[in-house]
Amino acid sequence: MLQVPVFSMDGERTGELEIDPVVLGERVRPKLLKQAVVQYLANRRRGTAATRNRSRVAGSTRKLYRQKGTGNARAGAVRTCIRRGGGVAFAKGKQMRRLARNNAILAKITSGNAFIVDNLCFETPKTKRFAAMLGALGANRGCLVALAGDEKNAWKSGRNLPATDIRRVSDLHGYEILRRKKLIFSLPAFEVLRHDPVTLRMRDEGTTSE
Repeated sequence: MLQVPVFSMDGERTGELEIDPVVLGERVRPKLLKQAVVQYLANRRRGTAATRNRSRVAGSTRKLYRQKGTGNARAGAVRTCIRRGGGVAFAKGKQMRRLARNNAILAKITSGNAFIVDNLCFETPKTKRFAAMLGALGANRGCLVALAGDEKNAWKSGRNLPATDIRRVSDLHGYEILRRKKLIFSLPAFEVLRHDPVTLRMRDEGTTSE
């Protein structure tokens, strides 16, 4: 089990929480992380990037000819990946992105650059207080803060700080995690990670999306 330190907003260590490395991919895969970063940057430039899978190929879904009696090998629809012009067999999709995201989190934890802030809450938006918290945690030179989604005042307090990204935990991407030196979880966000490492959604939320 991996130990993730827990700090107060004043920078005092108050304990630690455990997470199973298996739920984050068990080991860090540098090639996968590089692939995720390259894909993310390419998508930002092009805007219309998409793998041409079977659903994107024009053509009928009707079986080309009957299964038996023709003397030919069995064949399905014209859009199958084994025919010329068909879709890509193993298109890069959600599973690759999710594994890369979790691998990036695992890399931050194993390098000692990820931690949890207990009681990360603000009655009103206070940018100065948020900046003081990052200074106490040694994260004022670049960090990504993951929130569960209901800490609106915390998001408003840190959104304008330089070299600081504020994201819902369900919206994390491998590139954004690797881009900043420190990764900070609010306690509710870390609990979401531990209990649902696939979609990173609260249990009572509806449908999931990335």
